[in-house]
Amino acid sequence: MVSKQETPEARAQRLLDEFKISTVPVMVDKVAKQLGAQLKFSPLDDELSGMVFVKNGSPIIGINSLHHSNRQRFSIAHEIGHLVMHRDHISNTIHVDKQFSTSILRRDATSAAGTERLEIEANQFAAALLIPRATLEELFSTPQLDIVDDYPINEWAKIFKVSPATLEYRIKNYLSAASTLKRK
Repeated sequence: MVSKQETPEARAQRLLDEFKISTVPVMVDKVAKQLGAQLKFSPLDDELSGMVFVKNGSPIIGINSLHHSNRQRFSIAHEIGHLVMHRDHISNTIHVDKQFSTSILRRDATSAAGTERLEIEANQFAAALLIPRATLEELFSTPQLDIVDDYPINEWAKIFKVSPATLEYRIKNYLSAASTLKRK
């Protein structure tokens, strides 16, 4: 799991910095390849979004080719999150992510512990990787935007190539963190 000192957002930012990525949309397929992962696109059951496993030391990320490209991008980013934050949990397993519920398929019966926390961290990582803080700060610096209802969610989602729901989640967490820092 991600260390207590480093949040999923901080880990995503560190990866963006390491690969010198400063433009959006973030090319998650290239990030995966830079990490040594192979991407495999296959038609899967609709509720199955993606999976990650390590075979002979090489990570493989499987993505549902039937899903919308924005969903595929999020799934790749999510699986990259597992790869960089939870590699010890996926080294001998296939980690399967479904659209609404998730499970880890492991070879041993004791490995199911902590699944929910791993999924939350991977989702936070994916949102931060796809929607970097610096770009959000630029968007929020637009002077005519005063209230949340004014934010052009659909337009911004197209810039990042994410779903409006993903962008709303990221904005909510960004604003929450910003207000916490102001109070300190």
